[in-house]
Amino acid sequence: MATINNKKEITSHIIFKMQNEFFAINVSKVISILEMQKITQVPEAPVYMKGVINLRGEVLPVIDSHIKFGLPPMNITMNTSILVLEILTKSGIETKLGLMVDFVNEVTNITQDKILPPPSIGDTYESRFITGMYQKDEITFAMILDVDELLTINEIIELKATEHIEEIEKKTKTVKPEKKSK
Repeated sequence: MATINNKKEITSHIIFKMQNEFFAINVSKVISILEMQKITQVPEAPVYMKGVINLRGEVLPVIDSHIKFGLPPMNITMNTSILVLEILTKSGIETKLGLMVDFVNEVTNITQDKILPPPSIGDTYESRFITGMYQKDEITFAMILDVDELLTINEIIELKATEHIEEIEKKTKTVKPEKKSK
């Protein structure tokens, strides 16, 4: 984080698009941005989990941002990207995951005074992971996400279990049975 002469706090955010809306994530939470690649499906995984990929020898769960946000499943295009995120829950569990997005738009610096509060839609609607709104231009907003709030503790435990299943399946596939001698 940097400051400028008038002491306005500046943070860098990755702006991405999901359907027709823009979202922003603080770059400190993004490990890398990957082009779309083959995703291995995992049996009995949560509905929003697309599967897993191999990230430098590590099993990385990948979630479909559309399903997670209550939208129809995403259509994969040439622009589809996977944001590799590192999240930390309030209970201290740290995990990496891939978030599929329609496309990455830009990286931008946002001063704290340019972040507006999230819209209030009443007590029945609560978006625990939208922390504010950034006005990109005269008519376009980007919703700022707190990725540490994106998944509940139970969802993280479920993702970690599917990672473990995938690792076990890989190991059992690589072990060849011994030939019986006559």
